[in-house]
Amino acid sequence: MPLGERSGDKESRYCGVETEFNDDMPQLLSHSLSSAGFDFVVATLMDPAYRPSLMQKDSGGSGALPFAGSDLVLSPSQWSSHVVGKISSWIDLDSDDEIVRMDSETTLKQEIAWASHLSLQACLLPTPKGTSCANYARCVNQILQGLNNMQLWLRIPLLKTDDDSMDVDSNNLVDSWELWNSFRMLCEHHSQLSIALDVLSSLPSTNSLGRWFGESVRAAIINTDSFLTNARGYPCLSKRHQKLITGFFNHAIQIVISGKQVHSLPKGSTDLASNHNDSSSDGAQRHPLRPYLDYVGFLYQRMDPLPEQERFELGYRDFLQSPLQPLMDNLEAQTYETFEKDAVKYIQYQRAICKALQDRVPDEKASVITTVLMVVGAGRGPLVRASLQAAEETGRKLKVFAVEKNPNAVVTLHSLVKLEGWESIVTIVSCDMRHWDAPEKADILVSELLGSFGDNELSPECLDGAQRFLKDDGISIPSSYTSFIQPVTASKLYNDVKLHKDVVHFETAYVVKLHNVARLAPTQPVFTFTHPNQPTMKSNQRYKKLQFEIPSDTGSAMVHGFAGYFDATLYKDVHLGIEPLTATPNMFSWFAIFFPLRTPVFVCAGSSLEVHFWRCCGPTKVWYEWGVTSPCQSPIHNSNGRSYWVGL
Repeated sequence: MPLGERSGDKESRYCGVETEFNDDMPQLLSHSLSSAGFDFVVATLMDPAYRPSLMQKDSGGSGALPFAGSDLVLSPSQWSSHVVGKISSWIDLDSDDEIVRMDSETTLKQEIAWASHLSLQACLLPTPKGTSCANYARCVNQILQGLNNMQLWLRIPLLKTDDDSMDVDSNNLVDSWELWNSFRMLCEHHSQLSIALDVLSSLPSTNSLGRWFGESVRAAIINTDSFLTNARGYPCLSKRHQKLITGFFNHAIQIVISGKQVHSLPKGSTDLASNHNDSSSDGAQRHPLRPYLDYVGFLYQRMDPLPEQERFELGYRDFLQSPLQPLMDNLEAQTYETFEKDAVKYIQYQRAICKALQDRVPDEKASVITTVLMVVGAGRGPLVRASLQAAEETGRKLKVFAVEKNPNAVVTLHSLVKLEGWESIVTIVSCDMRHWDAPEKADILVSELLGSFGDNELSPECLDGAQRFLKDDGISIPSSYTSFIQPVTASKLYNDVKLHKDVVHFETAYVVKLHNVARLAPTQPVFTFTHPNQPTMKSNQRYKKLQFEIPSDTGSAMVHGFAGYFDATLYKDVHLGIEPLTATPNMFSWFAIFFPLRTPVFVCAGSSLEVHFWRCCGPTKVWYEWGVTSPCQSPIHNSNGRSYWVGL
């Protein structure tokens, strides 16, 4: 059974055990699953003594393969649900010995064919024997071309030598990420090639570890040697290991316990935090690795429950969505409803409007001066409501124009005004704000036209069009907004875009709830817009060159694209945004935006990444172009808005 349950979890977390070769698979499953409580076994499928060249000598090339029993020893559902195949660890496809190399290739293909026949969900590939893995990768890539839905997990040790001055043998691995990167590039970033990380007793730096959360890690194998012993004699992990395991849980990475029992529990003790039904009351019959499983279950259950916002966002994690086209398309009721549920956003708007009203009208004139406030892009009325609540809170008199181009939303607005008795205060205008002739000028202009990248839903163009009916000393809410980007490793997003097999999708910016990503450097500001845009109505075209420094202790990394965010000043010190360092807490109206790269860019440890971003404006559309110029040259993406644009 899964590792206990936590409030709000919609995904189970599993823990497996790596086993030695055993030709009695039913007994192996019974011992590991039924009596110990593990969810699956990582089991060698073929006798380790088997070598194709020896078989051919002994039987003239016609001998039957000594597989681990028949496929009939388990039901198809048992093979599929409870067994991860473990490819023979002796294979070495880059060996200088031709017989070893040929035996390895034959065995690899036979074992994966057998695992595929058994409908296993995954197979664990052994770690490449040296830093050169070209032939191994070639064979795996051949297999991947005809593979069913099975995943191949390449075993990679979680290793990085942080001290570059150490006397390291050139044959020894300094950064295992580079081995993984070499292998996956030779396999063309295939989506069915994943990672099983071998977690060792010592861990690299936090930045180095962070890279892996943007990669396709499916399992973390923890050897019993990595466990410490607590004061009561039970196995435990260091604080850094605990934090890493928690990170694995949060990213749906399965845990596998490996090795021999190295902890002798105190006499008469019971297992720590045991949460599995034990079929045997005799402690001596328990699986020797049961205490390690119990400790992993204990770590999982003591995690804080997912906050309500994250539970709501679970289904959106790493799901690519096309950004809204707010001018070309009319939003649907469901979209309005989702945004209207974001109470935090409207609380911030109400705070900003309160401050603007107080600055606009002194207390002594509050009863005689009526402030003209225009909500441009009123939707179904949440900003109208926030404005009237601000007027009530500050004791100011208000006259509101609610301007909305979507005729369907206008129907709802009329119903709202009538229901709330606002007829004498609120005038509904069914019109595009850029084409409306206002009967009078506004003191305050309020809008919620911001996109994930700030300006990507044409807030600058819309507010420039509405600016003509704002008084010269009028206030715009928001008053300014800035976009930000940062380079990210995002293997899943890259593979999802690659599935489309065209350039268009690599030149499209996506709205996405980023989860399985590694943020490689702090964000940097890109474009800033200020409203009102005076006095010269500056062009909304923009260009920015940015240089990101990858921290030296991160190690080398792969940049799959750029995550984009925004931060907006609504009025004075009232902010709203999703830039990670300044993000408004508990707000869910916006996810980040993702700008992919057609070809991922490899960056060395301690090196810099130079990227260029353009915001381009034409008569009928606005679009972004982007490209990398260092450490290598990428194409300019989305030239002339050929793949992705926002229609005016």
